[in-house]
Amino acid sequence: MIHSQLIKKQRMILFTSIFLVIATAIISLGIGYSSVSYDRIIPTILGNGTFKEEFVLFSIRLPRIFITILCGMALALSGAILQGVTRNDLADPGIIGINAGAGVGITIFFLFFPIDAGSFVYMLPFIGFIGALLTAFSIYVFSYEKGKGIQPIRLVLVGVGFSMALSGAMIVLISSAERQKVDFIAKWLTGNIWGADWPFVLALLPWLIFLVPISFMKAQPLNLLSVNEPVSIGVGVNLQKERMILLLVAVGLAASSVSISGGISFIGLMAPHLAKSLVGPRHQLNLPITIFIGGWLLLLADTIGRNILEPDGLPAGIVAALIGAPYFIYLLIKKA
Repeated sequence: MIHSQLIKKQRMILFTSIFLVIATAIISLGIGYSSVSYDRIIPTILGNGTFKEEFVLFSIRLPRIFITILCGMALALSGAILQGVTRNDLADPGIIGINAGAGVGITIFFLFFPIDAGSFVYMLPFIGFIGALLTAFSIYVFSYEKGKGIQPIRLVLVGVGFSMALSGAMIVLISSAERQKVDFIAKWLTGNIWGADWPFVLALLPWLIFLVPISFMKAQPLNLLSVNEPVSIGVGVNLQKERMILLLVAVGLAASSVSISGGISFIGLMAPHLAKSLVGPRHQLNLPITIFIGGWLLLLADTIGRNILEPDGLPAGIVAALIGAPYFIYLLIKKA
């Protein structure tokens, strides 16, 4: 049973997280290379703006903000699940190679298969999922030790190795490709939010609508998987079944996100840790907060990146890495 005071604290932190997302989104609406003054945002939303104001707001800013928030949410939730399933505080879909696996799948599809403009947007998450799933399975096999299960530090090392190898494979694949396609993959590698249009929002939403409720429903099994295997077995948890379901959910969330946002790391590492530090390890309490912290972190990184170097800006993935890499090193030293 969860104490009522803890529930009240969780709700207060949840509302604060939602407020941060909304406040950052409003700030992001008004700043950038083509700015819209804040006193014109509401009139423009109500249909009383100029053509330029409506174009900047509805065709550029709003879809990018929605995509960034949704991708941040998906990456954060994926990281929280991976940390729980593997019992490893260092797990993150970007760090352990799942994002890179999705990237290789997308690269092969983009370079060697005929692309239909109408279905391309909606095919990307599926292609990314296949690549990420194959990578996750390989990492799982190499990290598993008979009689001991998954070894946390070994999983990180194997994942980092896969991430580097797959990133190298992407570079080899694009080395002989035409310039336009090379530019696309290069943007993907740096974590540039390239899918900033309404069709990409529609392509990503079904994945979150389907996978987020499953994650919440699996909060209690995730609590048990986060402890140790004998305890989980003792209370009747089917370890293999629950672990596989949760891994599929985590891979689906990460792959659908990075197929549109590009190779972004550390959001899935930082957001779950911040949520746990605020409300504790119970996933019923920290998963909702994790989602909004993840959305806020990526939106903040993208907003900073867009405005730090105009007109092209700095990719959100690089800004997130500048924030997250020192935190990862701190956790690595703490675990050692």
